[in-house]
Amino acid sequence: MIYSTATVPVNPEGETKLTREQVWKGLELKARDARLFLPPGLCTRCNVVEESANHFVREATIAGSDLREIITLEPQSKITFFQATGPREGAIVNELFEDETGALQLKFYCYIGLRDKQPNGPEEQAEQTQFDSDKGYKSALMSTLKRTRELLAEGKL
Repeated sequence: MIYSTATVPVNPEGETKLTREQVWKGLELKARDARLFLPPGLCTRCNVVEESANHFVREATIAGSDLREIITLEPQSKITFFQATGPREGAIVNELFEDETGALQLKFYCYIGLRDKQPNGPEEQAEQTQFDSDKGYKSALMSTLKRTRELLAEGKL
């Protein structure tokens, strides 16, 4: 199994200040259509195929892999991506919270495995290394916030 976590400040010095509501809108947009947030060509398809009051199902092709995710929303605080089909199984969470000083933080954490691969085998170990690297989910959180600021500046948020 792979466990990873990363937390970044929402409003570091020198950046346009984002409110909780603005970050939430960005996170929800990313959950509904990852193409708006991922590097060009990485996500070639992303469609919401089912929806209820507190969850939706999306089907996507990301990095050449087809996947289906059940995405639950806890408004203004947490989005959980349950990997229903695709190369991974488990859950990925994006959470907004205030730290002890009241500063808004964005946290990623996941507990996942790779389908049809040996638990803790070379593929999972490589994935763990990627998740924990500077190019892993910490950079994904930072790029999500950057894209949210761009959408805000463009009047699309």
